Amino acid sequence: MSRMKRITLGLSAGALALGAGLGVTGMASAAETPSPSATASAEATTPDGSAATHGGIRGGHKGGDRGQLAADLATKLGVEEAKVTEALQSFRDANKPAEGTKPAEGTKPDRSARDAALAKSLAESLGVEESKVTAALEEIRAAGQAERAAALKTRLDQAVTDGKLTQAEADAVTKAVESGVIGGGGR
Repeated sequence: MSRMKRITLGLSAGALALGAGLGVTGMASAAETPSPSATASAEATTPDGSAATHGGIRGGHKGGDRGQLAADLATKLGVEEAKVTEALQSFRDANKPAEGTKPAEGTKPDRSARDAALAKSLAESLGVEESKVTAALEEIRAAGQAERAAALKTRLDQAVTDGKLTQAEADAVTKAVESGVIGGGGR
């Protein structure tokens, strides 16, 4: 067997072992960790000074966390959250793929083009400068990435402490995530 094949097989086996270890760690962590509940820290203040509860959810704003994106944008832009929510929904409705259509296999939508279109649409709907909307979206994305990276580091540190991974394996996972080889931190 050639040296390159041995190296490739070794790296593949290591990655598989790391993935299995992280999966087991995640399942064990999920089994031991109580479900989060809404707390005082889950409250935010809207631009008009009233308290708005967001259920303690925080993260990358995909799927079910749309309310948090609207709240974060409203705060950063100094606009009412209801207006931001409405503007986001209008953008989603206008850019929803046709029923039954899927992107071609192996292709991803152009994220930067979608982000630019979102910023333009929100700027027009909210009467805010497009550059200000773009900056707010970038800040929110960076904060989400930092949170995911910190959460991954915590999980990897715990796996090392528990003896499930070596420090070298944890470092390899961190490097793979940071370089975009595997998902899990920030992109």
